[in-house]
Amino acid sequence: MPLANPPAPQLTRTRAAVDATNLLRAYGSGEAQVVALRNVSVQFASGAFTAIMGPSGSGKSTLMHCLAGLDTVDRGSVRIGDTEITGLNDKALTRLRRDKIGFIFQQFNLLPTLTAEENILLPASIAGAKADPAWIGRVIATLDLADRLTHKPTELSGGQQQRVACARALATRPEVVFADEPTGNLDTRSSGEVLRFLRRSVDDFGQTIVMVTHDPSAAAHADRVVFLADGQIVEDLHRPTADSVIDTMRGFENRVPLAGEGR
Repeated sequence: MPLANPPAPQLTRTRAAVDATNLLRAYGSGEAQVVALRNVSVQFASGAFTAIMGPSGSGKSTLMHCLAGLDTVDRGSVRIGDTEITGLNDKALTRLRRDKIGFIFQQFNLLPTLTAEENILLPASIAGAKADPAWIGRVIATLDLADRLTHKPTELSGGQQQRVACARALATRPEVVFADEPTGNLDTRSSGEVLRFLRRSVDDFGQTIVMVTHDPSAAAHADRVVFLADGQIVEDLHRPTADSVIDTMRGFENRVPLAGEGR
């Protein structure tokens, strides 16, 4: 279906939307220490859709949390666009997450007392900025939410709530959107709707998406899949299909984590 509005201009960004170098993240100490990330270096291209996958305990969620400034690293560097986030204080990190990063969570994280429209506009409201009506209208139209804007989360289906969460993540036109298992609580139909929107947000809006998932079918919507095992990147698959993702994951089934590795 053609869009009601002309294509929005793409954001001007650096070559890599996210750049991580030699990330080390460990929890605990001594014999109880767990190394979640072991010297991980990876770039995520601007205007691309990348999935992060790996077995349970591989470090994939820790990697995303460190990239998004939700967790600290013990060593290494993370850049979002032109901004080095490693070492930023809490106030600066909060400002960066508000202005440059969008989040989509498995649990939706909508405020139950606000309507769908109020939830979508919340990031701009918190920032004290006025949302671009044309941009917000385009996102709402693309997600088919126009007739749900006055509804509160309890009046929406799971798929509708996640679409509201997607709209909220894109409302400020961030440098990058991090999606943590965004289809984990959805049925097959709703999952497909959300994944098609994420794909379209890259193709039509020039958005950068980094998604953690355990689902090969979800990963197949991405341009690239980065695989972690035992806190390290072990595969980097471009133009994935569900079958190629499954074949790659099979190689991890018999891998035994080293002592003190993975999370």
